[in-house]
Amino acid sequence: MTPKHKREERKPKKGVYLLPNTITLCGMFAGFYAILSAINGNFLHAAWAIVIANIFDGLDGWIARLTNTTTRFGIELDSLSDLVAFGVAPAVMMYKWSLIPFGRLGWAAAFLFVACGALRLARFNVQTGSPGSKAFKGMPIPGAATVLASIVIFYYEFWTGLPGKNILFLAITILLSLLMVSTLRYHGLKEIDFRERKPFWVLIVFVLVLFVLLIHPSTAIFIFAMAYLIWGIIENIVLLVKKGRTRHEVEPEGHTEQK
Repeated sequence: MTPKHKREERKPKKGVYLLPNTITLCGMFAGFYAILSAINGNFLHAAWAIVIANIFDGLDGWIARLTNTTTRFGIELDSLSDLVAFGVAPAVMMYKWSLIPFGRLGWAAAFLFVACGALRLARFNVQTGSPGSKAFKGMPIPGAATVLASIVIFYYEFWTGLPGKNILFLAITILLSLLMVSTLRYHGLKEIDFRERKPFWVLIVFVLVLFVLLIHPSTAIFIFAMAYLIWGIIENIVLLVKKGRTRHEVEPEGHTEQK
């Protein structure tokens, strides 16, 4: 191989892959639309836009892995899109919808959600590619945003207007913020390899989930989001208890009593 060919190989390839990055930008647009809708007081549209952004967020990563078009540029663009769609958008939505009555505490809680979401994304980018479990460390920011969006969607299924000063919405915003920067283990779709063969019951479960979503999407999204939140907490409590038992079993029995 000539020196000229070696220099050409060392040069970074220019250009970007259009398909996954376009889908990422669609997710960012959905997040931007959610922000505008929340500012204009259309909170139901804002919540559904966040859910749609979550769909785009899952698609871009899945397509990038499937077509082997994952790049550093795509990872950084995806993080910026996530911060807009799942950090700023739900924080603005919750502040305008239910946190304004709390005054300074309300906007502080909204900023806490954005800040913890940014820290969660930065930590994920640093740990990307490191060996270990495929499970997420801390609740993923799309999951936290979907929980908040599902609450708004479920609320407007039965009530109208603004909820007023309700401590529950302030508490759930702060709780989700802390869960994002915690070390608790949460699962995601990236643990599923769609190219591998799966048991038949997995397809049955997928069909049932799709059926429930088609019958009553607003209630189904709320139930699935709450189940994801609660299941993650319960699973980590069980893991903590098991770890404590294992540590207790391997500890030495201690010094023998002196006579």
